[in-house]
Amino acid sequence: MGPPEPPRDCARCARLAAFRADNRTQYPDFFNAPVPSFGPATARLLIVGLAPGLKGANRTGRPFTGDFAGDLLYPTLIEVGLAQGRYDADPADGLTLRGCRVTNAVRCVPPANKPTTGEVRTCRDAFLAPEIAHLPELREILALGRVAHETVLAAFGYVRAHYPFGHGTRHALPNGLGLSDSYHCSRYNTNTGRLTPEMFRAVLADLATRVT
Repeated sequence: MGPPEPPRDCARCARLAAFRADNRTQYPDFFNAPVPSFGPATARLLIVGLAPGLKGANRTGRPFTGDFAGDLLYPTLIEVGLAQGRYDADPADGLTLRGCRVTNAVRCVPPANKPTTGEVRTCRDAFLAPEIAHLPELREILALGRVAHETVLAAFGYVRAHYPFGHGTRHALPNGLGLSDSYHCSRYNTNTGRLTPEMFRAVLADLATRVT
């Protein structure tokens, strides 16, 4: 049995469920549901982002697909050997992940792309923590951004002050897993120069050597 996925009508977070309902009216052709993880359950690397984008994963139904973050993430995964095929911003593009899996700390699109602390906690306990527990070959986790980093630590019950977030940092966790950090591959971070494609590739290239 694979990792648990939220049902399309998940109502654990009232605000997010209401936002999805509004989006179904405004964007009837969008996926408009909790976005399932992408990649094999035999993954040795789990990449954790923040939440689906309104016109990205919330539209397409695949994490990071259809927005700028995916335009950087997936080609870089192909480049370092963690994916194969062609990324065409469409779940039907035939892209496959090799030894890695992509998910989000919060599975539903939040208003203004900002989930609340309670929403992060709810999704963590219901889906992220169980997902990690259902990946038997998992060795490494990559957190894209501080919220993802702190959510992963909370899923394990670790004190975040002991494992500070820092781009390019890798923490050896007591449970035997490695937790690596990167600034989120968002358009804002790349446009401001906080994250360059070379910086992002370096993080993923290091992880590729650890899990392949």
